[in-house]
Amino acid sequence: MKINSSFYQFIISTFMVLSFMACNKQNPFLTAQDTPFGVPCFDKYELKDYEPAFDEAIHQFQTEIDAIVTNTEAPTFDNTIAALDRCGGLLELVEGVFFNVLEADGTPEMDEIANRVAPRLSELSDGVYMNDALFARVNKVYEDQANLDLNPEQKRLLDETYKAFINNGANLPADKKERLKQINSELAVLSLKFGQNVVAETNAEEAQVLITDESQLVGLPESAKAAAKEEAQAAGKEGWLFSPKRTSFTPVLQYCENRDLRRQLLMAYTTRGNHDNANDNKAIINQTMHLRIEKAQLFGFTCPADYLLQDCMAKDSKTVDDFLASVWEPSLAAAKREAAALQELLNQDIANGNVQCASDADNRLQPWDWWYYAEKLRQAKYALNEEELKPYFELSNVRRGVFLLAHNLYGLNFEQLSDMPVYNPDVEVFKVTDSEGALVGILYTDYFPRAGKRPGAWMNNIASQYVDADGVDHRPIIINVGNFNKPTAGNPSLLSMDDVETMFHEFGHALHGLMAKATYKSLSGTNVPRDFVELPSQFMENYCYEPEILATYAFHYQTGEVIPDSLVQKINAAKKFNQGFVQTELLSASILDMDYHELSTMDSIDVNAFEAASMAKMHMIDEIIVRYRSTFYNHIFTTGYEAGYYSYTWAAVLDADAFAAFKETGNILNPEVAARFHHLLEQGGTRDAHDLYLEFRGREADPQYLLRREGFID
Repeated sequence: MKINSSFYQFIISTFMVLSFMACNKQNPFLTAQDTPFGVPCFDKYELKDYEPAFDEAIHQFQTEIDAIVTNTEAPTFDNTIAALDRCGGLLELVEGVFFNVLEADGTPEMDEIANRVAPRLSELSDGVYMNDALFARVNKVYEDQANLDLNPEQKRLLDETYKAFINNGANLPADKKERLKQINSELAVLSLKFGQNVVAETNAEEAQVLITDESQLVGLPESAKAAAKEEAQAAGKEGWLFSPKRTSFTPVLQYCENRDLRRQLLMAYTTRGNHDNANDNKAIINQTMHLRIEKAQLFGFTCPADYLLQDCMAKDSKTVDDFLASVWEPSLAAAKREAAALQELLNQDIANGNVQCASDADNRLQPWDWWYYAEKLRQAKYALNEEELKPYFELSNVRRGVFLLAHNLYGLNFEQLSDMPVYNPDVEVFKVTDSEGALVGILYTDYFPRAGKRPGAWMNNIASQYVDADGVDHRPIIINVGNFNKPTAGNPSLLSMDDVETMFHEFGHALHGLMAKATYKSLSGTNVPRDFVELPSQFMENYCYEPEILATYAFHYQTGEVIPDSLVQKINAAKKFNQGFVQTELLSASILDMDYHELSTMDSIDVNAFEAASMAKMHMIDEIIVRYRSTFYNHIFTTGYEAGYYSYTWAAVLDADAFAAFKETGNILNPEVAARFHHLLEQGGTRDAHDLYLEFRGREADPQYLLRREGFID
């Protein structure tokens, strides 16, 4: 029977539409998020949903871009620049969910999806920035801006959009564009693989140490032993199990008399990704740096650092190098004094027979000795034992403390929401409102380690704040993630002082995202230069141990007693203790980062030799290991801080100076100063970061406040 061809096409088209509609019904990403406040329906997403969701999100994004390109009207700010900013709503949802879950609760199957999706996302981005017709429209608006009645935020968006096109290849010749696309695709995959290797090495069985004789754990606090015993039981083993996770090995380094166990665990941590096995990252570092050098040189820069720094506050590598040198010398000098004091304690232990030395090296202070003897010295000088503090730092109390601080500074209120969709039972959700009850945003917190979670702590946007074309202000959805001590059978989650600072720090990032008041998504919240983005987070750390703030959250988890004044005095007396070590460990990582990204040749890198040469050049002392050795340096090989790790110290100058603005008034909650800082946070990237800080402080930041805080000058 002959079938009418047009009728046949109609049947096929109808079938395809119905099939797609059925797919939409089955895939929760492709239907309205029917949840409170429009949060992602985490409880409905399944592994099979991700790739079809990416397929449709990429398709929708490309359709939106095509609509801008084929618009027959003359290019305007609204139909080109603002329209670009509005693109990709579904893609933001899918990426926001997938990559947050991948980092916090990932699986090997999700890793495989990420490896397939990453090149496609890179290709999509390149397809936007290297689209000649699209750039012609952007360029036309940019050239006509003097004739346009743009407000400051619109002018900022136009400038940033134009720069983004230039910095991503819009002006390159065709052959260089094609090579840039290849480079970007390869870098996307390498970044994922690097991070996956670090997680695999952290969880590797051979990196774990099982202790079956409790006498090998003398000095280790009972809480740490209980946690290690539970880890062993979870692994089906008898004894105490330790791993390269910080929550596991840090108490051993601080308190355990067993020098060999301290050595084993520190070496397991610092050699991750450096074992000539399937998870080795040395070849990935070589490939990554070769591609980054080639990419920078495609744009006419000698080295990656100058290409990457052009839009930061520092602007170029020389400025960063000079800045790091100015703080390195006083930090190293302090570290040397600290090392000499710790060596004296080791000498006493050797003389008393507490440490057996089989070689001359055993007579010298080693990196695995530093934390142990620093803890002894802190107790001797300040009578401050961190285990004595932990009962006052119960996790939920500390979190209430940061919430109350945000209320007192900015009028924010936090309400815990029950029965919300989450990707893991550990996750908790909070509604954030302002003093008038208006929604500010939604905050997720996820604080406990698990096998699928990458190390460290971070803040991410699940959804950004922006105002749509109809004038509706879409409030952000933010997540804070950490790796703090899990509750045990006998104790709740009790935080160390470092953990407390980390919670305050990441909450500062969360506030930056939550309080955003931008019109355009790409200027909202934390979309600021890398060497400015750490200001809001590090600023919050200043409040941790202020007596009036401690009184709001430091309650003994058993008695409810507020932390006594005697302990508060000890905490603040010891604040400058061991800062030579802290800053030297941090700055050495910043200098190593710059050494990598100031490379300008494609020669093969012997990663271990390169790192050793970098440490020798800066005269790093043997008693301290750089905070992030190359093969697990996630910041610069996976998370976008390449040639940017200096930002933590750069921003520390700003945060110390900013906190001084409060201290100088005699009130660390001064409402007038808080209102100015609140305004700075709201602005996000809508204005130049330097101008924002000048407006807040009325002058340039003074680095002496940082040097005084760390105890390097009086």
